[in-house]
Amino acid sequence: MKTFTLLSNIKLLKNKVKQSPFWKKRIHKWMFRNGRPRLWIKLFLNPLLFHHGKRAIIRRNTVMNVSPINLFQLGNRSIIEEYTVVDNGVGNVLIGDDTLVGLRNTIIGPVRIGNHVILAQNVVLSGLNHRYSNGSKPIHLQGVTTKEIIIEDDVWIAANSIITAGVHVGKHSIVAGGSVITKDVPPYSMVAGNPAKVIKTLPNDHQL
Repeated sequence: MKTFTLLSNIKLLKNKVKQSPFWKKRIHKWMFRNGRPRLWIKLFLNPLLFHHGKRAIIRRNTVMNVSPINLFQLGNRSIIEEYTVVDNGVGNVLIGDDTLVGLRNTIIGPVRIGNHVILAQNVVLSGLNHRYSNGSKPIHLQGVTTKEIIIEDDVWIAANSIITAGVHVGKHSIVAGGSVITKDVPPYSMVAGNPAKVIKTLPNDHQL
């Protein structure tokens, strides 16, 4: 009962923080130091809020920049490999079951990854973009925009690929190594290039 009350109070606090730039800045400073969650957040608050599925693994050298400001979920039997950076500071990071997040990936929310997904080495998924329309103001002072990335089930994203904000990658698709994805990827397709284009349609037994 106490845990439920705590979670309800945290949810109310999150809504208030998101609606107030003043409090958002203050709470962020209270929870983070040098861009990373403070120790008390990692030890006491995060275990109450974040869902790790059965037999899920986060390797020791993974950088988990996660805080209660947004959600983080890792499904059953999913693995996050060494030297990957996961950041939910500006949006939820939700990872399904039986998914592999490979070595040295960067995942910046909002990102939603399905089941049985393979992310190879050095893959970048960033749901964040910097504003830059004001030519008289430094870009880093103009704030950011966010748009959710969605990776559906049974997708393979090969090494050194970049998925940009707002992209939706359809089920059972393949992103060739080194590709830059700026537009949605249809289900059962292979894409390659910069910017990536569909180069092959994959067999779909459900249509037979």
